[in-house]
Amino acid sequence: MRKRTEPVALEQERLVALGSPSSGVTAPVLDADCRLKRNLRLAGKAPAEPRCAADAGMKRALSRRKGMWFQLRKILLCILGLYIAIPFLIRLCPGIQAKLIFLNFVRVPYFIDLKKPQDQGLNHTCNYYLQPEEDVTIGVWHTVPTVWWKTAQGKDQMWYEDALASSHPVILYLHGNAGTRGGDHRVELYKVLSSLGYHVVTFDYRGWGDSIGTPSESGMTYDALHVFDWIKARSGDNPVYIWGHSLGTGVATNLVRRLCERETPPDALILESPFTNIREEAKSHPFSVVYRFFPGFDWFFLDPITNSGIKFANDENVKHISCSLLILHAEDDPVVPFHLGRKLYNIAALSRSFRDFKVQFMPFHSDLGYRHKYIYKSPELPRILREFLGKSEPELQH
Repeated sequence: MRKRTEPVALEQERLVALGSPSSGVTAPVLDADCRLKRNLRLAGKAPAEPRCAADAGMKRALSRRKGMWFQLRKILLCILGLYIAIPFLIRLCPGIQAKLIFLNFVRVPYFIDLKKPQDQGLNHTCNYYLQPEEDVTIGVWHTVPTVWWKTAQGKDQMWYEDALASSHPVILYLHGNAGTRGGDHRVELYKVLSSLGYHVVTFDYRGWGDSIGTPSESGMTYDALHVFDWIKARSGDNPVYIWGHSLGTGVATNLVRRLCERETPPDALILESPFTNIREEAKSHPFSVVYRFFPGFDWFFLDPITNSGIKFANDENVKHISCSLLILHAEDDPVVPFHLGRKLYNIAALSRSFRDFKVQFMPFHSDLGYRHKYIYKSPELPRILREFLGKSEPELQH
């Protein structure tokens, strides 16, 4: 009987050692085995992870990927929803489109005191305020020619006003959207023009900078008209030229058309980076690229501009202007495409209103890198202005 039970006992011991599932005492052995493997792993001699652990790791990785894809999908759906909602929002609220055109709420550079133009390196500039209408006040800078730099130190507003009657011509500068009259590229242009012997008078339209009022195309034009009349009342027989840049070209042609209709035209009009009209400019603007092929683009984006009374129709205005015209445009302009400036020139050159005046288009090669607002850097600019403004005989230049 003992001989028959001995093999059975030996078999049970073997099964326990192998961890047979038929045994009820396998757990302590497996725990010991796990402790052994853990010790070997800490010693850097552990065997490969069990298949079950690899599967668990793979499941965790897949779970993380699914979570990331879910988050990405949510973000993409939000972007798509916003992309679709914006056109409807602009259509329902045309004032948004007007804000995007004027950008008068963008004040760059920040933290400058417009009452102190000397802080921007304009030590021969006086700041004062004019009131075109009731409840409207506009801030004005008047920079005298550089040759008067020393004389101008410490002088008051009356001296600057009297200086306009000197023999130096005057340029009324109308800036574009965004920023103020103290913008960096604008200040640099004032310095260039001042060094060439010009008075430079510039201002912030109502709603820009420290000027008070609500911006609109008609209001901006009236502000420019008021400043022009203010200059003419003090400048005597000195030539007065009007220079508009970007959106300011729309104000400039509105102004000059009105001046020509009342038979008091300026001595010349200079347009830097002009467009044909605000609809074509809005359609060509880099901000519109993502919506250019959106169904109903004109209805969603362009019609609200027109419905807001914003046209800046340079192409129509030049047909009613009777004074010399100079157009400056850089081929690499990313904001107002070069072809719009060329198109405006072609319209003006064929207009009968210019038959007794010279019209000139001056392109700047893209290699120069002048883009939208750096034409003032051109070493050729003094010569261009001297030749254009210095000629008295009517001439059409191509």
